[in-house]
Amino acid sequence: MKTQSSAMFSEDRFQARKQAEAAFSEGVALMTAGNNELAEERFRTATQLSPDFAQAHANLGYLLEQRHELAAAELCYLQAAGLGAREPEVFLNLGALLCRAKRFAESLAVYEEGLRVAPHHATLWSNLGALHACQRHPEQAEKCYRRALELYPGHVSASFNLGTLLLQRGDFAQGWAYLEARDWYEALAARLAFPRWRGQSLQNKRILITCEAGHGDMIQFCRYAQDLKNQGAAWVAVLCHPALKRLFATLDGLDEVFALGDYVSAEGWDYWTPPLSLPFLCNTRINTIPCRIPYVHVHPNEATAWQARLPRQGLRIGLVWKGSTKFENDAARSIPHLKMLTPLWRVANVSFVSLQKGAGETEVHELPSDHPIQALGPELKDFADTAALICGLDLIISVDTAVAHLAGALGVPCWLMLPYYRADWRWLNRRSDSPWYPQGMRIFRQRSADSWPNLINEIKAALGELARHRIKP
Repeated sequence: MKTQSSAMFSEDRFQARKQAEAAFSEGVALMTAGNNELAEERFRTATQLSPDFAQAHANLGYLLEQRHELAAAELCYLQAAGLGAREPEVFLNLGALLCRAKRFAESLAVYEEGLRVAPHHATLWSNLGALHACQRHPEQAEKCYRRALELYPGHVSASFNLGTLLLQRGDFAQGWAYLEARDWYEALAARLAFPRWRGQSLQNKRILITCEAGHGDMIQFCRYAQDLKNQGAAWVAVLCHPALKRLFATLDGLDEVFALGDYVSAEGWDYWTPPLSLPFLCNTRINTIPCRIPYVHVHPNEATAWQARLPRQGLRIGLVWKGSTKFENDAARSIPHLKMLTPLWRVANVSFVSLQKGAGETEVHELPSDHPIQALGPELKDFADTAALICGLDLIISVDTAVAHLAGALGVPCWLMLPYYRADWRWLNRRSDSPWYPQGMRIFRQRSADSWPNLINEIKAALGELARHRIKP
């Protein structure tokens, strides 16, 4: 009986494993086709039929992570690793998940185990570099990125991340070159029947600056339109977010502005270029940044109309405390709630205006009725409206979002609040000013993680000092 029972069990296990492998293969095909819901069902079936099927647990974890079910995804990855999965992707996915949760020690252990399994896996080295960068260990991060590029010179993430690391350090010579590894242009290039600009002569040429990244990136880097004209370009146009179209009609050096969705003729152009490539192609160094401020402008009538709406007493301060929730580091760069800025209300001779749009704009109404802040953000239809409004303000206080770039481009004084965790590369290291916006940009940095209260008190002290010296009648 014992021998017979064992033989039957082995046969049952064999059949179950065959069914599990069939379900797994179907799941892979469904996932490749983009049908994640059915793929998840097939992977679950595979794990039920064969609980020790490591790859099925790993793929199920990946799908759960895409659905932001992070605890369940982590459990699947751990099961896969515990069952002896040796695929580098298991370590990559689990390590990245733990890093995003700021569980850095655990993430480090996972990546190190992955590199013991696959010591020549470039992406594991690149992810380990990103982990070190998150922990503010730039030397270790650079070594990891360079090791990844030794193993795979075309590794996009390692090159891009190394570029931002070098740019943050102020090494523009190497940084811009590594940043050129960005590879998100295939779909755009397929739609444009003319070549990408690679630095050829622009004499009498027509060039289109395409849309890239966010509103702030466009405001920062489309300043190069004037440089392209200075190089001899006969016509410089830009394709931008719709909210920037009216503002960019005033941008120095531009001849034409298209918004995403507008018709753009395929004929008559010589080149196109992404805006973030312009510093590289124009050989920008930290002391040669084009900073003719202002380089966007406001119609006087629009500025006058908004000024009539502003407080008439004391310094007039515009506030932005949140950025887009779609930004990967938004939880660190945005202030959780406007209430955290309450210490600023106690500064004498100051009035506040909310410029907040989207996430957070209704938080003004959650404050006590006697708070000194006027909510104008909901009335701003686009960045041209925002520009006209802030030209009537004495100071902008903002987290790292597009309004800070707009203030800088207009030459309106701006105090920028930066997070400790993953502060953006463009603001460099440890500086309290910005060579991109030399007229009035002052940078306040968190000194430790999640230390908004300390930074806000620092802002309060500086604002009090400013108000004492600039009291308006």
